[in-house]
Parts: sequence; C-alpha cells; structure tokens
Amino acid sequence: MRYALAPRVKVRPAPEGACLVLERPLRVVRVNRALAALVDRCSREPVTPADPGQEQALAALARGGILERVPEAGDPEALPSVSVVIPVRDRAGELARCLESLGRVRYPRDRLEVIVVDDGSRDETPRVAREHGARVVGSGGSGLGPAAARNRGVAAAWGEILAFLDSDCTASAGWLADLVGRFADPAVAAVGGRVEGMHVASRLDRYEAAMSSLSLGTRCRSAQGGDDTFYLPSCNLLVRRSAFLEVGGFRDGMHVGEDVDLTWRLRDRGWRVEYTPTGWVWHEHRSRLRAFLRRRFEYGTSEAALQALHPRRRKRMALPPALTAALVLLAAAALGAGRVPAAGAAALVGADALRVRVRLARRQVPVGWARVLRARLRALGSLAYYLGAHGVRYYGLPAVLAGVLWPAAGALGLAVLAGVGWVEHRTRRPALPYPVFLALYAAESLAYGLGVLWGCMRRGSFSSYRPVLHRHLKMPLG
Repeated sequence: MRYALAPRVKVRPAPEGACLVLERPLRVVRVNRALAALVDRCSREPVTPADPGQEQALAALARGGILERVPEAGDPEALPSVSVVIPVRDRAGELARCLESLGRVRYPRDRLEVIVVDDGSRDETPRVAREHGARVVGSGGSGLGPAAARNRGVAAAWGEILAFLDSDCTASAGWLADLVGRFADPAVAAVGGRVEGMHVASRLDRYEAAMSSLSLGTRCRSAQGGDDTFYLPSCNLLVRRSAFLEVGGFRDGMHVGEDVDLTWRLRDRGWRVEYTPTGWVWHEHRSRLRAFLRRRFEYGTSEAALQALHPRRRKRMALPPALTAALVLLAAAALGAGRVPAAGAAALVGADALRVRVRLARRQVPVGWARVLRARLRALGSLAYYLGAHGVRYYGLPAVLAGVLWPAAGALGLAVLAGVGWVEHRTRRPALPYPVFLALYAAESLAYGLGVLWGCMRRGSFSSYRPVLHRHLKMPLG
C-alpha cells in the first residue's frame, strides 16, 4: 500500500520536526524530522513504506486523516486463483444479470471459478446458473440462509481467494483485479470493495444510493485487532481461504449480521481487514417502502446477537466534559429554563477553547486563537450531531412517547431529528429534496431502533443500550 498526503493538510516547520495541520476538523500532529521528511515525500507523490517501521508510522497517520492510502496494482503474472461464491434462492432473473456481469470481469479464466449455491429454489435458478457456465452446489436444505449457503460453496471451492457476491449485484469489469492485489500483504485476511446502488428511478433508490450501510464511502480504511465495530459487508467481500477456514467461516445459524461477525472474528485472530473504494459492484436496493423498512428492522435485530457473541465490542461514546456540559445547558435552555443556561454554555465553550489554546502555545504549535475557537465550536456541533444521531437511531420510540406527554420535549426531539437529518442531507448529498429525505431517514431510524429493541427483548439482554463512555474525542481539537 502506498500513502499520499490528504487534501487540506498543511506541513509547517516546528522545532525538531514539523507540525501536520488538518484544517477541518482541526487536528495538529507533531512529527520528528525523519517522519517529517517522509511526509514531505508523500506530499509530492505516493510513497511505499520501505520497512515495517515506516508502514506502522504511515498507517497511523492515515488512520488520523493526515495521509490517504493509495492502492497498488497487482502483478498480473502473480494473480491468485479466485472462487466466486453466490448464494441464491428464487432469483433467476437477478442471478442471470449477475452472472452476465461476471462474464465481463477481466481476470484469467484458468484462475477463476464461479459457484452458485442454490438454497432450495423453486424457480429456474439452477438452470440459469448452468447456462451461464457456473457450477451449481446445493445448500443442503431450503431457506438455510446466505451464511450457510456460502459455507457450502466454500467447501466445494478450490480458489486461494474466496470472493463473495450477492445474486442481486453486478460486478464491474475490474472488480477482482482491483482488489486481489491487497492479498500480497500476508497480514491481510479480507478486502471489501465499493458498493453502489444499481438504480436511481425511485425515491428509495436515490435514498439508498446515499445512505445504504453497504456503501463504506470513498476513503480507504483498515483495521487489525482492536475493539471498534468496523466491518466489511458480504455482498462485495474477498477473503483469504486459509483465514476463512481458520476462523470457521460464517456462522450457519445467522441470517443477518453474519458478515459483521466474520469480520470481527478475523480481526480477533490478528488478521487485518481492509476496505478500498475500488472493485465496484452495483447492488439492487429494496425500492418498496415495506421491504426497505423490514430489512432495516432485521438489521437492528442483529445487534443483540452480535453483542452476545462479541461482548467487548460495545458502542463507544466520547463525551468531553466541558462540551457535554455545554450541550446539557443548551438543551435546558431549549426546554424553557431561560437564558442563564445558554450563557453558561457559552462560558464553558470559551473556557475550553482557552484551555486548548494555552496547551498549543506551550507546545509551540502555530495555531491562532480564532482558529481554535472555531474548531471548538465545530467540535460542539459535531458532538451534538453525534449524540443526536445516536438518540434518533436507538431511542426514537421513547422520544415519540415523551413528545406526546411533554410537548416541549417533543419539540426538542423534532429539532434534533431535523438537525441530524440536515447534516446527513448536506454531507451525503442525495438526489432528494430535504423534506423527503428527512421523512425516509426518520422512518429508517425508527425501524432500525425497533429492531434493536425487539432483538434485545428476545435475548433478554439490553447491553446494546449500554455504551462505553470516554472523556475525550479521538479528534482532540475538533
């Protein structure tokens, strides 16, 4: 993997090295002379680390947004063998379209096999698969689910790399060639590629194009070990066969969240998982409201099961004391407590900015007072969005009930929903008017939250609602 300087990052001289300043959100990182020279090279051209020490240092800067990862093209003479595994049930039309796209994928045919795992179809799915040259394998039952079906496919596969694709997806011509090169790093177990919506005709199509949880965005990401919740969706997922077998594959009994579970188990074994915004596939999202909401509900139900399987991967919330107290005071003012709480919130933010400015001055970091104050105000806004989005997703039903009993609380809840929705609409830029987007966002959040509640009630455990609290943000300056 190569590394390049991220946009909006400035390199400024400092004693014994340099300061790397990310303008928004404001972040300042001091580095020594050796690393400063390496970063300077990254500002001119992508740099490949020369040794594990450089790899570790550059990867840390990439995780902090200072650098960007630039994927390297694989050696066509050293491409590994790949088995594409597609689970399917009663989707003959979608499968035909998927297999036609695989026929256009640029990859040596002697190193590629396509396996369709039929999970008890009653339509023409098996015939369609054979007509397109795929090998058909039975799941061993009917309706066992995609996790069990994928495991049956892997048992019949011979590829060094297992490429999982869903039947309602189509692959780009460069899908495999864009992704398999990452497996040249022996520490990499799994690689996920870009997922985009296939259609834009309906409002739901356009909403999903911007908001689908299957699309991980335009920035490279990676994780190894740790206890965060980063994972790779299984509709566009390549896994090293040896790593897949080492962790026992997918859990047969899981019908939702199985990709999250697999990714976390790989990481727990010390493997690295990576996402790169290349290797595109297009996914046919649910374009009917009922099916869309039902799927979001099902996603929500997986949280309780995943929490039981991975108890240390609880949600983490950063609550900086001064900014959190300021938000509480602002909420009190909004609920009718008068102007005094609002004045107290302003004083807290100002004192917090002064504290940060003094700390930077002691470290001889060249950042002015006005910039620090703006950064802390942005941090306050980010914290408000962060807490608001969490509340909208997990506490929608209680908020509705509270609004019925206490109109002031209902008004505050609607304001939070509108604010969070406005941020999402502004950053995701869906091809939808804001009111339409907000209505779909509210419906999706409520469906997901009800799914979380239902899953917790079924298991008799509400640990999904008990996040781990921290005092500090990962981005200390905002």
